Amino acid sequence: MDEIKNTNKELIISSDVSEVNIVLLEDKQLVEFHKEQKNNSISVGDVYLGRIKKILPGLNAAFVDIGCRKDAFLHYLDLGPQILSLRKFTKSAESGDTAQLNMDHFELEKDTSKSGKISDILAVGDRIPVQIAKEPINTKGPRISSDISFAGRYIVLVPFSNRISVSQKIRSSEERRRLKLLIQSIKPNNFGVIIRTVAEGKKVAELDADLKTLLNKWETMTNVMNGSKNPCKLISELDRTSVVLRDLLNESFNGIYVNDANLYEEIKSYISTIAPQKKDILKYHRSKENIFAEFGVDKQIASLFGRVVTIRNGVYLIIEHTEAMHVIDVNSGHRVNKEQSQEENALSVNLEAAVEIARQLRLRDMGGIIIVDFIDMQSAANRKQLFDKLKEEMSKDRARHSILPASKFGLIQITRQRVRPETEIIVQEECPTCKGTGKIKPSSLLIDEIENNLRYLLLDQNEKSITIKVHPFIYAYLTKGFFSIRRKWQWKYHKKITIKEAKSFHIMQYNFLNKNGEDILL
Repeated sequence: MDEIKNTNKELIISSDVSEVNIVLLEDKQLVEFHKEQKNNSISVGDVYLGRIKKILPGLNAAFVDIGCRKDAFLHYLDLGPQILSLRKFTKSAESGDTAQLNMDHFELEKDTSKSGKISDILAVGDRIPVQIAKEPINTKGPRISSDISFAGRYIVLVPFSNRISVSQKIRSSEERRRLKLLIQSIKPNNFGVIIRTVAEGKKVAELDADLKTLLNKWETMTNVMNGSKNPCKLISELDRTSVVLRDLLNESFNGIYVNDANLYEEIKSYISTIAPQKKDILKYHRSKENIFAEFGVDKQIASLFGRVVTIRNGVYLIIEHTEAMHVIDVNSGHRVNKEQSQEENALSVNLEAAVEIARQLRLRDMGGIIIVDFIDMQSAANRKQLFDKLKEEMSKDRARHSILPASKFGLIQITRQRVRPETEIIVQEECPTCKGTGKIKPSSLLIDEIENNLRYLLLDQNEKSITIKVHPFIYAYLTKGFFSIRRKWQWKYHKKITIKEAKSFHIMQYNFLNKNGEDILL
């Protein structure tokens, strides 16, 4: 735990017209990548007023119309024990019975059994508030639950319950008792509370402020639901950026960088609310250079999201995806230590791979069944050591997961919570020069092409000065010698011409910039 606390964390946020990309760095190493579409209509945590469209007795489940393109799936076990109380409250809200909407005086119904039937509780046409548990994945619609809860920074609010629970990660019995007493003194009737790990050591004022925020959410939802007849969204969860900050922001954070002015102000306001002592670590990235490139994130993304992931010393992973599961194969490559036996070499490679695998699962947000094929080891003690190492690394993962011990064949099975589609980034690029044909235009014509475009910009468009970005090889060709091609162009057109090398460009690529450093589109 000390190692985790001492880790330096940085959050890099890149926003453009269509999406927000959020990157978490731990000691400059990329560990989490979140992608949020700005027009995404369904997010985990959103609450909808749904209408039961179809009952499936064989599955003990129902399809629910929530006003989106795909019907949502609701299983009996996702109804929650307080479903009868929720239905009673919903009917009161629809009828406008304000007296029954006062939770202090609301009479809770009896909890339902875990072995009941959904057809005994719900019928086609019934309306009920539901919460998104899993976003739509591939052809499947969203998975929903009527066991509604609202997550805050320090607590989780659970309506129609009076139970107070404390995170098991808070080990001190004295602290657990203190937190329970504090919550009991401020909690309204008919609301349960789950105390989160980050609440450890917090004062009653901080807990009370968090509680009031969540109660306001509940009141907002109730007001929208009052009189609503059609399926609709009742309340939205925080955007992905705020959720990441809410769940991760702690003393180990030493920097949050964002490239969008509006988003910067929103985050600044949110941090001032949840952690005012950390507002100074928020920085606005004003540079024209891509924020991911400046922090070295682009290179890490390119190296970590491919089919083959190289670790070090020749060790690499091969990651394959199927409909049913994910498969990860561990390979030692040319890694051989002559001073160690084959068994010792296998253990060394497997332990290194375990660290990277735990990182890859977080990074790609891989969920469902994951099978890892480690290098075979004969020793049961070594397999136990590998299992313990993987569990230790996976303990940093916030998603629910389960790990089985290694089999005799070196296979370890992992199940990991899947609530949204896996993060996929295409790192293999189409050749920009040949476009997949295997042939390029004659390189001898490149300089003529550049000059033709240069002539057009300087003479026809009347640009006062031009900067040309080219591949380093072309840069050397255009600038070598006293009577270089660049100097000849300057004398010819009587304009200032600057040539810069761009190491990321391919050999036939070039770009023009105006005097303000802005790209010129041809």
